[in-house]
Amino acid sequence: MLNRTADTVARATPEPLARKVRGISDKGLAWLFISPTILLLLAINIFPLFWAIYLSFTNFRANRPNEVVKNLGFANYQRILGDQDIWIAMQTTAHFVFWTILLQTLIGFTLAWLIDRKFRGHAFWTTLILVPMMLSPAVVGNFWRFLYEPQIGLFSYVVSFVSGIPPTSIQMLSNVSLAPWSIIIVDTWMWTPYVMLICLAGLRSIPEYIYEAAEVDRASNWRQFWSITLPMALPFIMLAVLFRGIENFKMFDMVNLLTGGGPGSTTEVASITLKRQAFESWRTGYSSAFAIILFVAVFGLANIYVKALNKVKQR
Repeated sequence: MLNRTADTVARATPEPLARKVRGISDKGLAWLFISPTILLLLAINIFPLFWAIYLSFTNFRANRPNEVVKNLGFANYQRILGDQDIWIAMQTTAHFVFWTILLQTLIGFTLAWLIDRKFRGHAFWTTLILVPMMLSPAVVGNFWRFLYEPQIGLFSYVVSFVSGIPPTSIQMLSNVSLAPWSIIIVDTWMWTPYVMLICLAGLRSIPEYIYEAAEVDRASNWRQFWSITLPMALPFIMLAVLFRGIENFKMFDMVNLLTGGGPGSTTEVASITLKRQAFESWRTGYSSAFAIILFVAVFGLANIYVKALNKVKQR
């Protein structure tokens, strides 16, 4: 059937075109097939980036498309770097990134180490732990918003049962001190399984004969963990930190669903500030400059981190 189809296509192909196709090398044929995908990626990713760079040097406003666009040079960048509110938003973002990565790495690696013991029913518990990661952020945000309700939310009653504090006094989303931690808890609950999977892959990649040799040398379990398990799993842990760090730096949906940046500006991360400048104040040129600064910051930090990761892998 396939041979017949191929013969039909070959007979239907004009002879000049067939000669040209036969003259193409394997490398040229590969480029011929992947070129539509490359063009699509350029149109979706590269063009908007260069367009944003152009807009960052102008006073363009999306709600005033007919207004004369003026070239401001580096004025937008200077205003952003001198804006105190921007630096506060960056500090808030750094706070979220630090605590979410720390908690997700510690809990994720611990769960991976326990599951790697291959106890009875470990497959069932692995699947159960992965459930939060499979849910949509919109579902998770609304679900936890309901749990955080002081009147009917289960979270308040659990904390009240443990601490004795009245449930109505536990205002997770409206309290200035608790609101940042409410988002950290949700993000940790949702993405710890992702870190666990990467760490589990690292633990499963360690050859068994290394542990057997350590047992022959009478190394204790604690010594094996610090001398074998942790060093050999470290590249995978660092890889998980890299992925989650990049994602958490761009954190928007969970903050927008739970607090919207409030109370006040307590949870206003950089992405929320960017959204407000772009789609509430309509300062398109200004917000484009801010987006480019965020892009350069993430790209630069990730590049430095990848170099450190490569050095660890070469050891």
